[in-house]
Amino acid sequence: MSRSLDLAPYGIKVTQVLRNASPARLYEEAIRFENAKITSRGALVTSSGVKTGRSPKDKRIVRHVTSQKDIWWGDVNIPMSEQSFHINRQRARDFFNTRERAYVCDGFAGWDPKYRIKVRVICLSAYHALFMHNMLIRPTNEELDDFGDPDYVIYNAGSFPANRHTTDMGSQTSVCLSFEEREFVILGTEYAGEMKKGVFTVMNYLMPKQNELSMHCSANEGPEGDVSLFFGLSGTGKTTLSADPARQLIGDDEHCWTADGVFNIEGGCYAKAIGLSEEREPEIFHAIRAGSVLENVVFDEDTREVDYNDSTLTENTRCAYPIEFIPNAKIPCVGGHPRNIILLTCDAFGVLPPVSRLTPEQAMYHFISGYTAKVAGTEVGVTEPQATFSACFGAAFLVWHPSVYAELLAGRMREHDSKAWLVNTGWSGGSYGIGSRMKLSYTRAIIDAIHDGSLADAPTVTDPVFGLEVPTLCEGVPSEILVPKNTWPDAHAFSATAQRLAVLFQENFANYADVAGKKILEAGPKVLATA
Repeated sequence: MSRSLDLAPYGIKVTQVLRNASPARLYEEAIRFENAKITSRGALVTSSGVKTGRSPKDKRIVRHVTSQKDIWWGDVNIPMSEQSFHINRQRARDFFNTRERAYVCDGFAGWDPKYRIKVRVICLSAYHALFMHNMLIRPTNEELDDFGDPDYVIYNAGSFPANRHTTDMGSQTSVCLSFEEREFVILGTEYAGEMKKGVFTVMNYLMPKQNELSMHCSANEGPEGDVSLFFGLSGTGKTTLSADPARQLIGDDEHCWTADGVFNIEGGCYAKAIGLSEEREPEIFHAIRAGSVLENVVFDEDTREVDYNDSTLTENTRCAYPIEFIPNAKIPCVGGHPRNIILLTCDAFGVLPPVSRLTPEQAMYHFISGYTAKVAGTEVGVTEPQATFSACFGAAFLVWHPSVYAELLAGRMREHDSKAWLVNTGWSGGSYGIGSRMKLSYTRAIIDAIHDGSLADAPTVTDPVFGLEVPTLCEGVPSEILVPKNTWPDAHAFSATAQRLAVLFQENFANYADVAGKKILEAGPKVLATA
C-alpha cells in the first residue's frame, strides 16, 4: 500500500504524492504518463532521454567551512557556492510545483544497521521511483511507519534544465550535493544512475569519517564463508563475475569494509545489459523480469522481445533489479572479512596478463592507479574504449583524497591477511582494434582457481616490465594465453606497447608520489632507459 506524504516542508506542493508505491502501481503510472512499455519477460522498459550515462563534469559539491578540509577538490569534486546550490534547489522545487504528481521513495543505504542511513528520494517520474525502490534497501511496513526524518534527501527534477548562467554552473545539467544541508539536487539529466551514484558519494564521505572503508566493488561469498571483493570500473566485470552460481552474492557494485566485515550499500543491482545472453550470464538474464527496470534498450514493438546486442540508443543499456532477483543472493547482504581482493582491469593495450599475484605493495600501487579502459557509453561522449586511470577504481565517486581509501584498504588487508590479484578482462593478442576481448569462460576459470586455492600454488614467471608474478598454469585456460607476449604475432610491437603503458602508469602515479611510500612507488612498472 502506497502512503501519501506532505512535501510542504520541502517547499513542494503538488496535488498527488505517492510514497513508496508498489512496483505494480509504478508500472501503471509509468505506462500511463511516461510512455513506458513492458517487455516479453515482464520488465518495465524506459528511456532516460538525451543523457544515457553519467555527467561527471556537471557534478558539484558545496564548499563549506565545515567539510571543505575533508574534500579532494579538483576535477572530480568541483566546488560550488551555497548560493548557487540554493538557486538550483529552488529551481527544482519550483518545477515540482508546476506538476500534478510527485513520487517519494524512502529507503536505506547500508545493510549493517550500525552504519546505514535513511534516504528520501523526491522525483517526478514513476520510472525513477521504481529504480530507487530497487536500488535502495526496501524498508518493511513497520520501518516505513517509523522512518521519521531522512538523513539525506534527493531532489530529482532531471527533466528540467539548470540555468547555465548561474555561478559555478557549466551547462544545463547539474548534479550537486551539500553535506551540510544533506541534500542532493539533479537538474537537466534523467539518467537514473545519477541518483544511485549520489548515494554512493554520500557514503564515500561518511564512512572514512568513522575510520571505515567504502569501496566501488562487488562481493560474493563461498560455501565456506570465504568472501571475495571485485574492484573495477563499469564494464570490467564486477557484476558479471560476482554473479556466480557456486557462490552467494553479497552485492554487485558498492560495499563497505568495517571492523565487523563487509556489507552492501544497496538493495539491488544495476547491470549492464549490452550483449547480455542467457547462456553467458544466466543469473542476470533471469533477473530481468516483472519488477525490474530496463533502460534505453531496443525491442520489437510487436513481440516485445529485447535485442540486447542492439546499441543504437547507447552502449550503456542497463537493468536495475532487487538483489533478491538473483537466486543465490545472500540476504541480509553482509559477510565476513575478505580472503581475496581481485582488482579487475580492462586493458585496451592488451599487455597485462589475464591474472597476476600481487604483493601488498603492488596491490596498493594498482589500487591507487585504478587502470582500465572506459567502456563505450558509460559516460556521455565516450563512444569507444579509452585507456584511463581512476583512483581506487572509482575516482568519480571519491570525496576524500584517494590515499585515505588506500590506507584504509591496506590496513584491512594486513589485519586479515587478504590476498590480492590483478585480473585483466580486456584484450589479448594485440591492442584494441587488433586483438580480441578475453573470453569470459577464461576469466571465470581464473576466478574459480583463485577461490579453490589452486592458483596460489601455480608456477609463475615475472613480467619484466610490470614486475608481476604471472601464473603459467590454470585449469580451463590455455597456457599461451596466460603470458601476453605469447599471444602477440610481433614480439617487438608487444614490448614497445608494454613500455608505452608503463610510461602512462608512471605519469599517472606522479600525482600520488607525495603520499605513497617508497615501497609502493617501487612496486610500479619499470621503464627502460632506451624506450
